[in-house]
Amino acid sequence: MSVYTKESISDLLFQKIDSIIIVDAEKDTYQTVKKQGLFETFVENEGSYKSLVEKLWFNLNGSPKKITDDYHVFIPMMGKFKGKYVDRVNLNIDEKTHLVQISIYPIDESCTKYVFILDELDNSEYLRDFLTDRKIDTIQNTFLFSMYVDLIKDISYSINVTEISNNPQNYDVKYTTWRQMIVNMIWPDDQKLFLERTDPEYLKKNLEPGRATSFDCQMKNLEGVFIWVKLIFSRAHTTNEEDFRFVFMVQNIHENHLKLFDTLKRYEELASKDPLTDIYNHGRIETEISNSIEAFNSNGESVSYMMLDIDFFKKVNDKYGHSVGDIVLKQFAKAIKEFIQPYKMTIGRWGGEEFVCVCYEMNLEELKSIAEKLRQKIEDTTFEKAIKITCSIGLTELKKGDTAQIIFDRVDKAMYEAKSSGRNRIISNI
Repeated sequence: MSVYTKESISDLLFQKIDSIIIVDAEKDTYQTVKKQGLFETFVENEGSYKSLVEKLWFNLNGSPKKITDDYHVFIPMMGKFKGKYVDRVNLNIDEKTHLVQISIYPIDESCTKYVFILDELDNSEYLRDFLTDRKIDTIQNTFLFSMYVDLIKDISYSINVTEISNNPQNYDVKYTTWRQMIVNMIWPDDQKLFLERTDPEYLKKNLEPGRATSFDCQMKNLEGVFIWVKLIFSRAHTTNEEDFRFVFMVQNIHENHLKLFDTLKRYEELASKDPLTDIYNHGRIETEISNSIEAFNSNGESVSYMMLDIDFFKKVNDKYGHSVGDIVLKQFAKAIKEFIQPYKMTIGRWGGEEFVCVCYEMNLEELKSIAEKLRQKIEDTTFEKAIKITCSIGLTELKKGDTAQIIFDRVDKAMYEAKSSGRNRIISNI
């Protein structure tokens, strides 16, 4: 059996190790003692320690994509190690993913100088690691971030960013500091809620031991894109009621949230649309009238209203049947909808063959000329079964002190006056 000495073992290890780097975190420098294989081009002979941390940990796990600059504020924290630390990261170099093991050894008492040992693992180790990751992904593939929080000590630790590495990072940060840094990654409209629900006093007051709380918001991911996430706080159950320790997790719910929004939007449309004509129904256009009054009271912008009724529509139903009558109603609504598209107007079916338009940023005189063009368009249009129809139109303009009922009574009266005075005409009522 060969006799090994300290020197021979050192020589053997030096030969086997892919890269050895000496780091001075305080001076933000590193010096490469040895590099071979993929590390020959990956690391410089010397350089900024922050840039080394960025290379090793600030890329998406196994992807060439770099982490957005907003998250680089965490680089100084990630570069501090309290003791020995081992991590495995997937580095994308020359469009190929390499599994690299990083071993870190402090070499001074203040833990500001380290030896970094980097080794590329072989294919079998990579495959085993890949399969392990697949199992983890199956269980928790939606969790992007987790950490433990001790509110009494104001410290966050065991920080795990799964898009960077499957292992917790070996650094800690004051919870209050982390909270103020991460708020910049939250969608501006959600920042107030984030600060309220992550406030230490709020958590102490509102979360009993063993209970969890969560809320949804938009947060910038590592690529700089805002996505929907669920922020979860779970308070640890300990024997000391004054022990405020929490697990904090960020769950990616973006796809599910978009599907939910899509479903809610479809239900909203079903609740708001007239099923026959596919425009707003009575309730929704009534709400639109109320909203227009509120907008007028807030900004003073002119708002006018138009009510249309198909002339002699009963004759269409009597002669051709209700199925043809329904087709004519659809075509009539479509013709109005297409005509008003260039204007800031909304249309709804008030009932039967009556329709109402809310006309924003438009006074009565402006609406008169537009309504005349619409009346002419309806008269010139050929509907189902070569049917020709006309419509009577009533107009009014919103005045200070008007209510929805006053507006409806006024425009309804104008429309009926148009019908009683010969039909196929426009009457305004102020």
